[in-house]
Amino acid sequence: MVLDSNSKKAIALHKLLKGKIIVTGKIRKLKRNQIKLIYTPGVAAVCEEIFHHPEKKWDYTSKGNNVAIVTDGTRILGLGNIGPYAALPVMEGKAVLYREFGSISAFPICLNETNKEKIIAAIKAIEPAFGAINLEDIESPKVLEISEELEKSLSIPVFHDDRHGTSVVALAALLNSLKLVNKQLQSIKIVVAGAGSAGYGITKLLIAAGCKNIIVTDSDGAIYKGRTKNMSKYKNELANITNSKREKGELFDVMKNADVFIGVSGRKDLLNGEIIKQMNKDSIIFALTNPTPEVKPSIAKASGAKIVATGSYLYPNKVNNALVFPHIMRVILDKKVKKITTDLLIATAQAIANTIPEKKLHCDNIIPDMYNKNMQKNIFRALSKLYA
Repeated sequence: MVLDSNSKKAIALHKLLKGKIIVTGKIRKLKRNQIKLIYTPGVAAVCEEIFHHPEKKWDYTSKGNNVAIVTDGTRILGLGNIGPYAALPVMEGKAVLYREFGSISAFPICLNETNKEKIIAAIKAIEPAFGAINLEDIESPKVLEISEELEKSLSIPVFHDDRHGTSVVALAALLNSLKLVNKQLQSIKIVVAGAGSAGYGITKLLIAAGCKNIIVTDSDGAIYKGRTKNMSKYKNELANITNSKREKGELFDVMKNADVFIGVSGRKDLLNGEIIKQMNKDSIIFALTNPTPEVKPSIAKASGAKIVATGSYLYPNKVNNALVFPHIMRVILDKKVKKITTDLLIATAQAIANTIPEKKLHCDNIIPDMYNKNMQKNIFRALSKLYA
């Protein structure tokens, strides 16, 4: 495998650091007389308090600021099923971002287990130590089934980043993009390539936000009501709420007169110039597959796309769920939110979009930078109205 410069630097940094996270205490320099308070015998009194008054676990422990990042390694980035050991660097990276941008203690939980029921059981078993669960890079539709079951049985929120995080950042970027091309969400045609967790989440959120014309495609082409090949419970759900004209065929066939393409297919080079040229004027391309997008921005622009975004930090317009999860989770934990709702996701997307003043919007600046200091304030303000 030939490595580019960025890949070589990444490998060198990881080798130097030997991992990206450590666990440390809040007491910077432990004094001799504090040991009897944080450990035995003093800690026994705290344990008894929590035993008799379970709600005090939120006051006396770090549970309320701890997030478990859970994966089985079956769908890592665009790399596929590479297992829990190879998944660890990704989960460590997410933990660093949680700490840096949300002041949250997040822990990689890379399970050497792919059985759905056993994963559910494992997450239920570790719940006492955490204030929220972040499901990450687990194959579909299994992860959607896991998420559904956990949402029913856990009293803490289950945030599925591939579904919730990606849908929020895609909606935020689209809202700003539409301002630039003077189009309305209710009247545009959107093609979503990929019917996994991200495609499912994006489609559901766009419909909730007001989009009326979406076609979802997978490896067998357009999804429509009545299709029987390679369908699942979740694809059937999408078939019932999208593609009202029952358009059929491959991606090329349904892209005619589309205004927006959103790619979460996991396939590089899925798009080419000929496909983009048959889209409507001022087309918008979100090629979000990582590490390599469905089409290179240079090709998309040369083929007539007005706005191009990717999920990669190598290009402008970084439509990546890393923009969402640390900030939204900070508010979820602070407000003790128990369920991830559509209203919460739409409000977050609108807050992120509104972080960029309209006078600063342009085709290469449709989404805030991760280091934008106003984003957390805007999200907190927006969600505080929901959880007053």
